[in-house]
Amino acid sequence: MVSKGEKRVNIMEVPQPKIQTITLADGRTITIETGVIAKQAAGAAIVRMGGTVLLGTVTTADEGKEGADFMPLTVEYKEQFPAAGRFPGGFMKREMRPNDEEILVARLIDRVLRPMFPSDYHAETQVVVQLLSYDGETLPDSLAGLAASAALAVSDIPFDGPISEVRVARVDGQIIINPTKTQLEGADIDLMVGATMDSIAMVEGEMKFVSEDEMVEAIAAAHEAIKVQVEAQIALSAQVPSSQVKRTYCHETHDEELREDVKKLYDAVYQVAKMGLGKAERSEKFAAIIDAYIEENIKEDDEDYDQKVLLAKLYYHDVEKEAVRNLILDEGIRLDGRKTTQIRPIWGAVDYLPMPHGSSVFTRGETQAMGTVTLGTSLDANEVDGVSFQYKQNFYLHYNFPPYCTGEAKPMRGVSRREIGHGNLAYRALKAVIPDDCPYTVRVVSNVMESNGSSSMATVCAGTLALMDAGIQIIKPVSGIAMGLITDEKTGKYAILSDILGDEDHLGDMDFKVTGTEDGITACQMDIKIKGLSYEVLKNALAQARDGRMHILGKICEVIPEPRATVKDHAPKIESFIVPKDSIGGIIGTGGKVIQRIQAETGTTVTIEEIPEGGKVEILGTAPDGMAAAISMIKLIAFDPVIGEDYDVTVTDVRDFGAIVELGPNRDAMLHISELDWKRVDNAEEYVHIGDKIRVRLIEIDKEKGRLKVSLKALKEKPEGYTERPARPARPNNGGERRGFERRGGGNDRPRREGGAPRREGGDKPQK
Repeated sequence: MVSKGEKRVNIMEVPQPKIQTITLADGRTITIETGVIAKQAAGAAIVRMGGTVLLGTVTTADEGKEGADFMPLTVEYKEQFPAAGRFPGGFMKREMRPNDEEILVARLIDRVLRPMFPSDYHAETQVVVQLLSYDGETLPDSLAGLAASAALAVSDIPFDGPISEVRVARVDGQIIINPTKTQLEGADIDLMVGATMDSIAMVEGEMKFVSEDEMVEAIAAAHEAIKVQVEAQIALSAQVPSSQVKRTYCHETHDEELREDVKKLYDAVYQVAKMGLGKAERSEKFAAIIDAYIEENIKEDDEDYDQKVLLAKLYYHDVEKEAVRNLILDEGIRLDGRKTTQIRPIWGAVDYLPMPHGSSVFTRGETQAMGTVTLGTSLDANEVDGVSFQYKQNFYLHYNFPPYCTGEAKPMRGVSRREIGHGNLAYRALKAVIPDDCPYTVRVVSNVMESNGSSSMATVCAGTLALMDAGIQIIKPVSGIAMGLITDEKTGKYAILSDILGDEDHLGDMDFKVTGTEDGITACQMDIKIKGLSYEVLKNALAQARDGRMHILGKICEVIPEPRATVKDHAPKIESFIVPKDSIGGIIGTGGKVIQRIQAETGTTVTIEEIPEGGKVEILGTAPDGMAAAISMIKLIAFDPVIGEDYDVTVTDVRDFGAIVELGPNRDAMLHISELDWKRVDNAEEYVHIGDKIRVRLIEIDKEKGRLKVSLKALKEKPEGYTERPARPARPNNGGERRGFERRGGGNDRPRREGGAPRREGGDKPQK
């Protein structure tokens, strides 16, 4: 019973999560839990490691899309700034469209998950992984794949998993799984690896000139860690009864009689595949075969005409795939007539465009990339402001894939996820060879002009050529190659393909891109579409890739063997130097007026940045005279006097204690009466007058008060038999301070009355 006046409270029972714990080799733990958060999703899981927490969710439609012949999967990865206790940057204080980092992580998840759904499952499916908390050290991308797979594992969605992804790094020769952000800074191997219990499915990352064997060792270590995470997901799903019975579905309606009839086209397809034709002609001949079949065998007045045409083309694709694969496995002949290890013809050029600071064209078969390099100052650095990463890139690369490169006409609306992913791979390939002391901010842009296989690797080669053409002293030239794989599960036969075509990527079992110099690998990206790829095949693919890379590298060096000794005449030159920290304000000026005036008068771009050593000044310009003038103007403002050096000065004031001289802009110094001559001086005006140009020596710097002391007598020969006399006692004045002498603008200055005439402090009368 509830008494009068007592509030009735409905207390809901707090759900208890189902949890599994994973322990890493170094003792750190990862927990996976489900059953509390996002329960209306088909599956949801929370992954925790340290103070980093991610939520993975999955939802799917009940039925497949009518006529769909692909998996309509959408993967999103979202980071929100509250996860790190931060506000979003920019004017709009909320998270907007996905940034590049989010897109890249989403692609990592997608590439492992997509092949794991049943081939005939065509229901629209969405996977969303959100970063809920970030501790600053535990990197969330290392856990995102685990969160996505765990959500699928506890759902009723058919899925040939679980899978997981881990980051593997080598630091000081030691392999570390899911290293911290700090540990990763010293790594020479940084790989993201995705796998099932049985096989590797995806590899992507960067390295600092490591060997093929070292890379395989890191992948193997990652796979062992993934097996433990897969087992934990299986154990977690066992605690969720609803996940043990996957939903039934039928998303495809087939006509087996039609399928068998289309198979009769195999011989005709095989003969076209064997002709060694170019992409366009080959596509036309393949299309002509199925078009003729449809015209002869499917009547337009049939009620199910559209459905039959759709199915006929679907079955024909399978015939095409089988013919191409068998041609390679049985005869070692590829679609364009090459052998499995043969690289397509290559030509390249540099200095192709007149105005970019560096330019190139790299063509390999029917794939062509045009590269450009632009040189700038630190103001042109790319600022990355994400939840888990904040940094500046002084080298970056952008990749563009316009529709005309594949002969298509379609809208160009923004940068695609594919462009971001391919550009990131090429960036990782090249950044290892940019020298640490490169004074420029460097932007590489690759525009794909033709595409028939591995435009990202053509971008790497074009980027190398353009960088050398621009005079950037890269450590070594970089080349890249895409490898393919054709396998036959029944016979165990396989063929590794060097420099794959677009169709070989589409119809094959692997797309493995490898970049590097003659000293080792700098980046890789591997997507595997089959289960059970052995490490023997992986090692053979890497060895064959190295042979191909060296061949392509030789072609690059034929075009330009080494970087130009200097940047081009029309390219900006850059000078940098350090100035005293207290001169930064003077160089910039009130409201930036001084630095703007320097730039306007000299035709240069000037930047200044405060660093621990002082102020780092960068001057960018094309005219040597303008740069020299800018340097002179800045060094005059940033005058940094040195004890023992002699300076030409102007006398600005004469007092009873000595004189004030202008050592540099805003840098006054005191010439005490005792430093005028070796003999006793009673009246300073006997030696100096206002406006006199004299030469003095700097003898003392009081850094705390910013006072400088110079001497005239130090430049005179000491008289023979000279005896030091005791210094005259200082005259008391308001606490014993010297009168009429104060710091101004980092130096010394005399106080002035209105009108500019000097006067004494402490209420003294103006000086005559």
